[in-house]
Amino acid sequence: MPHLRSDKDHAVNEINNRLFFRLFQVANTLHTKGTRALEAFGVTTQQWSVLGALSRPQALEGMSINDLSHFLLMSRQNLTGLLSRLERDGLIERGVSAEDRRSRKVKLSPKGDALWLQLQDPIHAFYDQSLKDLSFDDRLAFIHYFTKLQTNMSKL
Repeated sequence: MPHLRSDKDHAVNEINNRLFFRLFQVANTLHTKGTRALEAFGVTTQQWSVLGALSRPQALEGMSINDLSHFLLMSRQNLTGLLSRLERDGLIERGVSAEDRRSRKVKLSPKGDALWLQLQDPIHAFYDQSLKDLSFDDRLAFIHYFTKLQTNMSKL
């Protein structure tokens, strides 16, 4: 005899579907509107994420491509193409690791560092406009729940 789903199961499945579809829409909107926010600089959201990751104090000496891939949760294949374009544009540099001469590290170039500083005002304006109706506590809750969701999905 086939298993009949209860109304509660149906409701939970419907909410789950809406939630994940909304996340998909938000990700697509972030990509299009975020890229538009920085189009005067010729920077996409993917490039923004790499520049931001490399601008962190703990990355000033560079990061291995593997570490950067893990930090951004981006495949090495996608990251390699992105890094090639950033290097071509003079925004990053690749070099040999001081700790392990066999390993290569990527870091912001002086041009990339200068661009990152120029991007701060438009990035913060984008954040402010995107989050304008969310309280500080709402924002903390989003971080908490997105972290839980990402952690659960990473275990799949």
